[in-house]
Amino acid sequence: MEQKSVMKQGSNPAVGETMKEVCRLFEARGSAWYGGEAVSQLEHALQAAMFAERDAATAELIVAALLHDVGHLLHDLPENVAEQGVDDRHEMLARPWLAMRFSPAVFEPVEMHVAAKRYLCAVDADYMLQLSPASQQSLQLQGGPMSGDEVSEFERRRFFADAVRLRKWDDAAKVVGLKPPPLDHFGTYIGRVSQVTTP
Repeated sequence: MEQKSVMKQGSNPAVGETMKEVCRLFEARGSAWYGGEAVSQLEHALQAAMFAERDAATAELIVAALLHDVGHLLHDLPENVAEQGVDDRHEMLARPWLAMRFSPAVFEPVEMHVAAKRYLCAVDADYMLQLSPASQQSLQLQGGPMSGDEVSEFERRRFFADAVRLRKWDDAAKVVGLKPPPLDHFGTYIGRVSQVTTP
C-alpha cells in the first residue's frame, strides 16, 4: 500500500507536541493493513473518529476513537500476527503511552475496547454474527465471550458505557472507499484534551 502523508497541505505547523507524535506514528505505520481487514490502520482510525464525531461524542471519546488501536502502531509485530495465533495485547500496550498524554477519559475506554467486544458477544446474541471474520478470529485469541461474572464486573467499571460506544465505532470503521476527514481535522480535539506529563 502506497505511503501517503497524513497531514494535508496548508496545515498549521504550530501543532502541539502530542499531535506531532500522533502524526509521526501514522506516517510510519498508518499505511499498514488493519489486521486482516481491507482498510489501513490510518483509514480505520479516521473512520472510527468520524463516527464518534457524528455521534456527538465528547472530545475525549473522539480522541479515544482515533487512537484506540495506537498499540498496533507501537509494537514491532507483523501485520498478520493474529493469523499466527498471537494476541498482540495492543490495548494494554496503548495504555501507558496514552496515559502520559491524556486523561482516563481517553485511555480507559481504549484499554477496555477489546473487553467490550467480549462483553457484547456475551450479552447480544446477534453481535458476534455481525463481526468480520478477522474480528471473530481475534475474539478467540482474546478470550472469547465473557462469563456472567466477567459481564457483571465489566458493567461496574467507570468507563463501561464509553468503551461499548467505542467498540461499536471500531466495528463500523472498516468501510472500503469511505473518505473521512484527514488526520489534522482531529488535531483540535487532541489539542483540547492533551495533558502531556513527564514519564
